[in-house]
Amino acid sequence: MYVCICAAVPDTEIRSCIARGARTVEDVGDACGAGTGCGSCHDHIDVFLAAANAPSEIAEMPVSA
Repeated sequence: MYVCICAAVPDTEIRSCIARGARTVEDVGDACGAGTGCGSCHDHIDVFLAAANAPSEIAEMPVSA
């Protein structure tokens, strides 16, 4: 599933960036370009970041609506 349409970045790449140390939307953008276009994906990237930083509560939530 694409998270960032502008840069054609799928969720797997977002997760990979976070696993490699990205901690903010800006970090993710620097790593793979996601979120550097229109910005409409920032909320989605924030969800991935929150899930990585608080896995006990958020990881079990559905990824898509």
